Amino acid sequence: MQISNSDGLLRVSSDAYTLTFAADRPYVYLDDANGERIAQLFIASSVFSLNGLDDTTRIGEWQASEGANEIVCALHADSSLWLSKTYRFRCAPHRFAYEIEIEGEGYLTTANYFGGYYSAQTRWGSGWCWSGHHFKRAFNPEPNADEQIYFAPTSGSVIDLTGAPLPGKASWFFTPPPFCFAFETASGWMSMGVEAQPGANRFSDFQYHGGRGFYCSLAYDGHTKVSGSYTLPAIAFEFGASEYDVLESHCRRVRELNGFHSLSGLDKPLWWREPIWCGWGAQCYVEKVEHRFAYHFSRQDLYEQFLSALAANGVNPGSVVLDDKWQATYGANRSDEDKWHDLRGFVDAQHAQGRHVLLWIKAWSPEGLPPDECICNAAGLPIALDPTHPMLEKRLRASIRHMLSSEGYDADGFKIDFSARIPSGPGLRLHGDDWGLELLKRYLAIIYDELKRTKPDALMMTHTPHPYLADVLDMIRLNDINTGHAVVQTMTHRARVARAACPDALIDTDDWPMTDKSAWRAYTVAQPTLGVPSLYYATHIDTTCEPLTAEDYALIQETWAQYRKTLTREDAKGAWFS
Repeated sequence: MQISNSDGLLRVSSDAYTLTFAADRPYVYLDDANGERIAQLFIASSVFSLNGLDDTTRIGEWQASEGANEIVCALHADSSLWLSKTYRFRCAPHRFAYEIEIEGEGYLTTANYFGGYYSAQTRWGSGWCWSGHHFKRAFNPEPNADEQIYFAPTSGSVIDLTGAPLPGKASWFFTPPPFCFAFETASGWMSMGVEAQPGANRFSDFQYHGGRGFYCSLAYDGHTKVSGSYTLPAIAFEFGASEYDVLESHCRRVRELNGFHSLSGLDKPLWWREPIWCGWGAQCYVEKVEHRFAYHFSRQDLYEQFLSALAANGVNPGSVVLDDKWQATYGANRSDEDKWHDLRGFVDAQHAQGRHVLLWIKAWSPEGLPPDECICNAAGLPIALDPTHPMLEKRLRASIRHMLSSEGYDADGFKIDFSARIPSGPGLRLHGDDWGLELLKRYLAIIYDELKRTKPDALMMTHTPHPYLADVLDMIRLNDINTGHAVVQTMTHRARVARAACPDALIDTDDWPMTDKSAWRAYTVAQPTLGVPSLYYATHIDTTCEPLTAEDYALIQETWAQYRKTLTREDAKGAWFS
């Protein structure tokens, strides 16, 4: 890596990239190893707060310093909103990161990167400035209902914590995936990923705004207070041969920042790898027959019938998931005794057959909880439980002990669903200070800690494949399948993202819904190549009402038998399916 300063131009060069710092305008030019232009990065970024918008009113000159492992180039600026701003590029041989430090007072709303209001040089006018790019195409790792992971660099895209089957929000499958976009260039791929220090992941989404130029932004929703000096998360650039290569590099760096070390060489309970049967698809078939919502059919008598039908056809899962809605209320997680007259007896019966039982949990639900232990909107409506509230934490921990301990239901772990319902937006009120990804981590950390205290080999399954969450989960569920799309292809993508983010976690391949039985059969065969096989049906495919035949049950038996042989291999201790 080299640094030079000639003809008024500061330049940092490495084997992977070159940065040229313009002297007459607020831009840094990014070229690849071959000298091809990748982007013109506008560096006078604007950071907004509840006090208003941020216009950069004056800039200084670039100052460079060399350390043992990096070259740091810094630029000081004046602002209409903050007392001062400093922009930095931290350059290493194969990567670099851009960060913003602000000084002043206020509550953050939006941090813009590579775009902002600028009036510091009359030569260039004033108003909003963009960055330029020469990207060929762009990649967003977050699954969505349209299964479109590539997008035009001239359009926009978002990676977020939330999601719902509503226009523009249909991305609830991974909440969140890594906050990292990738861009194809003339020489390969480059990522732009968010790197935050522990405790600083206080944002709810990462957006790429495209058009004739581009900029990026992090949403803070007015919940992060700045008092004095505050350094925002960095946007780091990695270079590689493919979109998945640069995604893996980003995830590895985030885990390193948080001190996470690989555990893949350590033993995991063998039962975690056993094939899973979840009752949701079977419940949905009963919905078709009975014309009532599927959650009515999480019932003990039906689950016993489902499992008896599987047993009669030679299908023996290692884990059983009781799905929505076995509980009377989502918030309290006590069994609905009208539907589950003896939940403990059911669990005992599964244990007697060598199986384990996971309980489905609807994350964030305030149902059945005291309103003063919930996060409320400005009208006082409880929208989510509040993991920052001491009484709610105490209540949650007691609930976990009851679900998992021998004094309660003696279940063996949780399938955490609906993490996309995390509170987001302005004006929400909560007891503590956590927000964004930090709020999700606090919630999952409470559950994970009490789960392991109560039953050390209990399993925590989520659909949150973000490297910052790698230490509060055991298994990542690939989540719902979008019918009408290429199932194996789309689920392979999800598995690759999950492995990049949390390589030590196991993968639940999911199995619902399916376009038809033919698609289901193809995916059943493919599941062991992606992770732990998962079956959601007992007698019929719910979407088409096609019955499972002897041939279908034989396919499950054969696939599971071959898969189970891998569990006896020595290398089954780690991510054997990678």
